[in-house]
Amino acid sequence: MTLSIQGKTAIVTGAGRGVGLAIARHLAERGASVMFADNDESALASAISDYEDGDSHVRRFVGNMSEKLAMANLLSATLDAFDRVDILVNAHRLVKDSDPLDTDMDALEEMLRQNMLSGLRLSQMVAKRMIRQAEGEGPSAQTGAIVNISTLAARRPIPSMLGYSIACAAQEQATRGLALALAPHRIRVNGVSFSSVMSHELQCALKDNPDTRAVIIAGTPLGRIAAADELAETVHYLCSDGARFVTGQIITVDGGRSLADPVTARIL
Repeated sequence: MTLSIQGKTAIVTGAGRGVGLAIARHLAERGASVMFADNDESALASAISDYEDGDSHVRRFVGNMSEKLAMANLLSATLDAFDRVDILVNAHRLVKDSDPLDTDMDALEEMLRQNMLSGLRLSQMVAKRMIRQAEGEGPSAQTGAIVNISTLAARRPIPSMLGYSIACAAQEQATRGLALALAPHRIRVNGVSFSSVMSHELQCALKDNPDTRAVIIAGTPLGRIAAADELAETVHYLCSDGARFVTGQIITVDGGRSLADPVTARIL
């Protein structure tokens, strides 16, 4: 099995902080050229500050990933910098509470737009480019890999975060559907669903309520909260040729939490 991604080009959205940043850094450190994309300019500048001196394999793009023009510009910027794109990681997420009895659909529509539709549209754009750049290659060549980042909320609903739960579930179904649609083009599409991982949102939650740490650890069979780098390793595997026969799968990275936790509180 080879896990090498040396020489490949990746786009990672949500790369300004937390899980997205950990994934982007991990791929860059393993030899990929990486476009760090986020809508927070200051966070993004800080995220790649370590790479700016002489690191030609790292670039940044600031834009709202829910806007089609920003997606098109992101792809163009990546091609201008690196000439191709082999990997897309949709790690951008918007996490908000929502009242399940609120009949105003604005919050739900925002969750769907930010957490599912934006990643789906960007995947479609990037997939078209992957298909074009693979023309003339042999039938066994890997055209590209797309990985969508979700959370356990997709399968274990959280009443106080109904919109987010629905959006995560929709994203996972989009992952499976796109995997089937793109399989003839040798583009693999998979997802990573996480919980009990130190995301940016969880860091903020722990600052507001330190007792949350003990609750999460108690509900996690492996007895700890994982570093974001540990999730990044799973993404790395899915992007590599070691996973060349894996598509349409949602891999859960949660320390066994989904097996034991009744999920009576929010998961991040």
